[in-house]
Amino acid sequence: MPLALDPEVSDICFDSRKVGKGSCFVAQVGTKVDGHAFIDATIQAGAVAVVCQQLPKQLQDGVAYVVVENSDKALGVMADNYYGHPSRQLKLVGITGTNGKTTTVTLLHRMFREHGCHVGLISTIVNKIDETEVPATHTTPDALELNQLLRKMVDAGCEYAFMEVSSHAVVQNRIAGLTFAGGIFSNITHDHLDFHKTMANYIAAKKSFFDQLPTGAFALTNIDDRNGMVMVQNTKATVKSYSLLKSADFTCKVVEDTFQGLQLKMNDQEVYTRLVGRFNAYNLTAIYGAAVLLGLDPNEALLLLSTLSAADGRFQYVSGKGLIAIVDYAHTPDALENVLSTINDIRRPSQLLFTVVGCGGDRDKTKRPEMAQIALKMSDRLILTSDNPRTEDPEKILDDMESGLTDVEKGLVVRITDRRSAIKTAVMMAREGDIILVAGKGHEKYQDINGVKHHFDDVEELEKLLGNNK
Repeated sequence: MPLALDPEVSDICFDSRKVGKGSCFVAQVGTKVDGHAFIDATIQAGAVAVVCQQLPKQLQDGVAYVVVENSDKALGVMADNYYGHPSRQLKLVGITGTNGKTTTVTLLHRMFREHGCHVGLISTIVNKIDETEVPATHTTPDALELNQLLRKMVDAGCEYAFMEVSSHAVVQNRIAGLTFAGGIFSNITHDHLDFHKTMANYIAAKKSFFDQLPTGAFALTNIDDRNGMVMVQNTKATVKSYSLLKSADFTCKVVEDTFQGLQLKMNDQEVYTRLVGRFNAYNLTAIYGAAVLLGLDPNEALLLLSTLSAADGRFQYVSGKGLIAIVDYAHTPDALENVLSTINDIRRPSQLLFTVVGCGGDRDKTKRPEMAQIALKMSDRLILTSDNPRTEDPEKILDDMESGLTDVEKGLVVRITDRRSAIKTAVMMAREGDIILVAGKGHEKYQDINGVKHHFDDVEELEKLLGNNK
């Protein structure tokens, strides 16, 4: 039987284990496994078409082979076609940057829902179609899952979708084939160098997202970040800017910052919000700018902004027994410094600040000593503990963190590997009126130890200790 030129395809697969009768198998060159090694096995399982970067030595009769330059990009385009171009049928806005992505997409979703719109959300915490939740496994799903999710959003009547776009997703072409109505850049700081190897590569990955935006889209960038204009220098999209320090299309000034909220002047109009901290002033300015660029009336956007509350695990309060506890996802040096700066700006001189923090395993090791240095410098008491050790020895992770400290400084640090015990110790050490920051895991409801996810929730632990367990 000759090679098939026009087979009838039942589905698209990039996982060889999911191939069945009539499948089209896309062979991707992965970081650990090369899908080309499984081409023959997928044909035996029923694949009638193969998309690959290199033909196998032996071609099978009755199978269509398509050679492409990049299988990852091809998968994105194929998924977009297969699901009927869903990203073109709503206004899809992507947010990229080191910090602020989850808060920005979550609050944009809430804002447009409050405005009466049908809205989709794709974030690290959860994917949503209006208020229906779909748990997320990655910052950005794979191309097939992403287009399937967007298709469901369109079918549910969604007019908008807000999506975190990670640097990994850009490099791995998971967003290939998508049509974005806009892109937002938050900031870029030290992170993910285990994957990108250099800051130059990391910056280039973020910039590539804006390079791909189409004419007619908007590119909203934070010009207070030194790479803000670098991101948009080659984009075809309409460039708009936001700033707390300079003249921009969308400007914000912090009038007052307290533990109860922020008083802001947004484009010369005052607004009060329940979010706390200068870093959230940046997030809120990006949200306001995006809302206006998507067609909301500026006054309506400000009114909606005033109703917003923080995303789970982002400067989240737990109080009791006279103590203030804050849970935050801060897991990069910059994010940790932002949260600690916010607390230090607001707290009274009599209030001591206890910080409980660790670093994730199997991730960028170079940020570990820097995070310990920042935490010690900006806290009154520091407890180093385990985060998600994954397959690493948590004691060695703490050794890496302490390597940034002098012998004298190490003597000022409490080291408790068990996270539950570390949080309990902070509560026991604190006096009435003191503040406890538990950083690193935020919204996560688990601790990843040797590939097993054990239930663990920082907020839940604090509520038990402070007498607020429900």
